Amino acid sequence: MVYKMKRFGFFSAQVQIRQCATIEEIVSTATKVEFVNRLSECGLPVVEVTSFVSPKWVPQMADHAEVMRQISKHQGVIYTALVPNLKGFHAAIETGVNEVAIFSAASELFTRKNINCSIEESLQRFESVLTAAKEKNVRVRGYVSCVLGCPYEGKISPEAVAKVASRLFKMGCYEISLGDTIGVGTPGDVRTMVDEVKKHVPVENLAIHCHDTYGQALANILVAIEAGIAIVDASAAGLGGCPYAKGASGNVATEDVVYMLHGLNIHTGIDLQKLMAAGEFISHSIGKRNNSKVSQALSKL
Repeated sequence: MVYKMKRFGFFSAQVQIRQCATIEEIVSTATKVEFVNRLSECGLPVVEVTSFVSPKWVPQMADHAEVMRQISKHQGVIYTALVPNLKGFHAAIETGVNEVAIFSAASELFTRKNINCSIEESLQRFESVLTAAKEKNVRVRGYVSCVLGCPYEGKISPEAVAKVASRLFKMGCYEISLGDTIGVGTPGDVRTMVDEVKKHVPVENLAIHCHDTYGQALANILVAIEAGIAIVDASAAGLGGCPYAKGASGNVATEDVVYMLHGLNIHTGIDLQKLMAAGEFISHSIGKRNNSKVSQALSKL
């Protein structure tokens, strides 16, 4: 989910939430389509639907094209997908995506584990994607993983994050999402990292993406917003995780972010009740506990 804001005091009056809807569990195509359709009715401006990765490596995403083609696309909602290479880009474009996202990391070892190449090689690989996207007038978003810590390298320097973020921005990514992939960051870490990255990429082109492994995600998001970031990634019911980051929890729950922002009188345009229903639907469908604290609390009232 993504929030865009106009600033008053040290907070923005409006934030855009970018919903990450990719499901790592193996569930039916119909369930994925229904989940995205429910999310589309919540007022979310952006829904990241799936990932056009190789079924050989990620079999649960083998139906990416079917999901994209079958969802009901709502006017005013941007539907996007992750693409690991040029082949994935062309496959995604054939299904009618509005934009695509590419992904690298601020950690060499994580990049090798995740996409089997070095950071530099990953960036070179994406040059062809950005060239093709420009020719087709398709916007490209860039993800930088492990911005606050890596399961293999430990703490990551803000300078390393800024270097990758700056490179992606200069290559043509219109927006750079800064991801605390293993959820180890604290508000102090976030502020230091964002302040460094802002020296190289305009803050209006930055997003924050927090996993909640250590329970720091909401505090980290609040600090990022205070620093000027107006776009927040989140997942309904706190879905997600990373197969290359053992022990990492899912993304921060969209429901919890919306509840916090509405409590700050920050406009999101999102219907919390519909969002909670979508989170309950997918949690029940995959047989997992809903990780949204807000949904857990309100379900008991």
